[in-house]
Amino acid sequence: MSPDRVLTLQHPVRTERLVLRPIDPVGDVDAIHAYASREDVCRYIPWTPKARHEVAAWLPRRAITTIEAPGNGASLAITLAATGELVGDTMIIWTSDEHRTGEIGYVVNPAYAGHGYATEAARAMLAMAFDRLGLRRVVARVDARNPASAAVLRKLGMRQEAVLVENEWFKGAWSTEIDFAVLEREWRALAT
Repeated sequence: MSPDRVLTLQHPVRTERLVLRPIDPVGDVDAIHAYASREDVCRYIPWTPKARHEVAAWLPRRAITTIEAPGNGASLAITLAATGELVGDTMIIWTSDEHRTGEIGYVVNPAYAGHGYATEAARAMLAMAFDRLGLRRVVARVDARNPASAAVLRKLGMRQEAVLVENEWFKGAWSTEIDFAVLEREWRALAT
C-alpha cells in the first residue's frame, strides 16, 4: 500500500431504506443533538451527553468523509430515504494501512430503534470498507452491557473474537468489551 494513500467515503450511499450522506455541520445540529444529548444513548459510546452548543462545536470534526492517515476516521449521517430524516450516524476508522484494517461504529436515535436501521447502515459501511476502501479486515467493539449492538454485529455475520473482562475504566465503572471482526473473504462468502 502507498504511504500517501487517502481513503474517501463514497457518498451518498443508498440502501433499501436509507441514504448515508455527509454530516452537515450546521443543518444536522438539532437532529444529532436529539440523540447525542441523551444519557441512554451515550452510556456505551465514547462521548458524554452534549448540550446543543457542544454538538454545534463538535460536528465540524465529525463531518469528515476523507481519511488521510491510519488512526483517523470518517462519518456519514444515516437518513431515511423516504423522508430525509436523520436517524443516526455511522463511522469507520482506518486503523492500519499495512494490515488493511478498519473499525466501524454506529449510533441510532432511540426514537428510530427496532427497525433494523443500524444493521442496514453498518452493512453498507462494511461493503464500502471492502469494496471501495480496500480493507481486508474490519472490527467492531461493543460494551458487554449493550446486547442490542452485539446483536447487530452478529446479524452482519461478524464473529465474536474476544471478551475483554473489565479491561477499561469507562464512565465510572470497569467495562467489559466484546470484540467482533469479519474478513473480506468472509464478507464476500456471506454475500453469495
